[in-house]
Amino acid sequence: MSKKLESTLKNMILSLLLISAVMAAALGFVYSVTKEPIEKANKAKEIQAIKEVLPAFNNDPTLEVKVIEGLTFYPASKDGKNVGVAVKTYTEKAFSGRFDMMVGFNPDGSIHNTVVLDQKETPGLGTKMKEPKFKDQFNNLNIGTLNGKEVKVKKDGGSIDAITAATITSRAFCDGVQKAYSLYKKNFTAQDTDSVPMKDGGAR
Repeated sequence: MSKKLESTLKNMILSLLLISAVMAAALGFVYSVTKEPIEKANKAKEIQAIKEVLPAFNNDPTLEVKVIEGLTFYPASKDGKNVGVAVKTYTEKAFSGRFDMMVGFNPDGSIHNTVVLDQKETPGLGTKMKEPKFKDQFNNLNIGTLNGKEVKVKKDGGSIDAITAATITSRAFCDGVQKAYSLYKKNFTAQDTDSVPMKDGGAR
């Protein structure tokens, strides 16, 4: 019959260390097994969002990604010709705080399309920002031609119809788009149709 382990402080500490070591090894094993599939899934999700906001392309924008002031830029091209830049942007002015979105800009600076990535807005109200009636107002919009070069809801003197009973979300959506546009215009030009140049002189 095996001897029962004596209940001492030393034995308790050793037991906890043993349990911790086993748990750490188990977590490490699970991480190593799931790391690659998770990375592939995240990349596929990223590519899908880029496809939704830009015209057709055949390069891999995730290989040419550039992060500027917290936003992520994905230059896209087809047969070596620039077709636009997708920008992963965000706002922290939403009803629930923050949501992330992808905005695609055509080479002339107009918006091709937008898609909301992660959000926690109120179902049936703020979540309507994902519906065509609201989000499609931004398609083909060139913010550079707007008064003050700013996109705003009509209540604030802009051109966007806010979602009924969700003005905060509507304003936040405009904020995320504006943030993307401002950095896009500051760092990229829209004159070269064969590449996606940046104002620092480097072509992407």
